[in-house]
Amino acid sequence: MIYAHVAEKIFTGEEWLTQEAVIVEGDFIREIVAKEAVPPGAVIVDHGNNFLAPAFIDLQIYGAKGFLLAVKPTAEAIEKTYEYCKAGGANYFQPTVATNAYQVINQCIDAVRDYWNKGGKGVIGLHVEGPWLSKAKRGAHIEEFIHSPTIEQVRTLLEFGKGVISMITVAPEVCSDEVIDLIKSYGVVVSAGHSNATFEQATDAFNKGIPAATHLYNAMSPLQHRGPGMVGAVLQHERVKASIVADGYHVDFAAISIAKKVMHERLFFITDAVTETNEGYYPHQLEGEKYVSNGILSGSALTMAKCVKNGVGKAGIELAEALRMASLYPAQVMRMDDQLGKIAKGYKAEFVVMNTALDVVETL
Repeated sequence: MIYAHVAEKIFTGEEWLTQEAVIVEGDFIREIVAKEAVPPGAVIVDHGNNFLAPAFIDLQIYGAKGFLLAVKPTAEAIEKTYEYCKAGGANYFQPTVATNAYQVINQCIDAVRDYWNKGGKGVIGLHVEGPWLSKAKRGAHIEEFIHSPTIEQVRTLLEFGKGVISMITVAPEVCSDEVIDLIKSYGVVVSAGHSNATFEQATDAFNKGIPAATHLYNAMSPLQHRGPGMVGAVLQHERVKASIVADGYHVDFAAISIAKKVMHERLFFITDAVTETNEGYYPHQLEGEKYVSNGILSGSALTMAKCVKNGVGKAGIELAEALRMASLYPAQVMRMDDQLGKIAKGYKAEFVVMNTALDVVETL
C-alpha cells in the first residue's frame, strides 16, 4: 500500500514545503511530490491545517506512568515509556538508568533485550548515566555507587550490554583514556556529564573524541571568568554537541538562549523525564512541573513536544531550529541521521503532526 501524506505545511528537517505530499511505501519515504502528482491509487492522508515534521528523538528518559526503569526493569516499563514518548511526539528514545548497582544496570539491559524480543518499538538502546561520575557533581545520583572504573569493570559491563548499551555518560576526569577508548570500541556513544572537569580537562576529552555532553549546565563545572569549566569547554568547542533540559527549572530560559546563540546546531533537547515513585534509591516526587528526589532536583516532567514549545515561546528559538533540536540533532549524535531526523527520500517514515499551538496531534 502506498500512502500520500499532505498537510498545510511540511517541515523536512531542512526547509518548509507547501502544496506537496510525502509518499510512503512500507516503512520508508519513497519521494516528495507536488500534491497534483500523487501516484494513482495512493491512499491520501490529509492532516488538514496541521504541519508535518520528522518525529522526535529523546536520548534521556528514565521512565513514565509510574514505571521507573531502575525500579521496574521490565519490558512493560519500557512500553509505558514508549507510550509517553509517542504522546509527546517522540517515536524513538533511549531508556536511561542513573547511577546504580551493576546488578540493576544489568537488569535494565535484560529488560531492553526482552522488549525487543517481544517486538517493542522505538528503543535506540540503553543510556547508562553513571556510575563513572564525579562525586562532587553527582546531583541526585547516589554517592555510594559512584567510582572511577577499572578496565575490567568497564569491559564486563560492555560485554553484558553488547548490542544494547548505546550511550554512556561519564565524567572524563575520573576515566582514563583507555577506558574511554574501550567504550568507544564497542560502538557506544560517550557523553561527558556529572563532571567537575576543568576547562582544560574537558577540552582535552572532547579533542580526543568524546562527541557529546549531558544536560548542559546541570551537574558540571560552571562557566566562571577565571575557570571556564566544562560549561565553557562545551560552549567553546567546535564539534561537541550537548543536550539541554528546557523546562525552566533545570536551566533558566535565558541561559538556553545564550547557549543556542553560541552553539547553534550543536545544542539539542532531551526531556530528562522521570516518573513518580516511592521505591528504590530514587524516590521521585512531582513538585509542580518538576521532580525531586531526596530533596534534590532529579528530573523533569517534560515531553519532547514541550521542549519544542518552550524553546520557541520562552527561549526565543526559531521553530524550524527547535524542531531540529528535537529530531535531526539527536539523530546526528547517535549516528542515525542517514535514516532519522528528516523527511526525505529513503528515510524512515517517522512523523509527528503538530498544530499551530505546537501541540501534538498524532505521531505516525
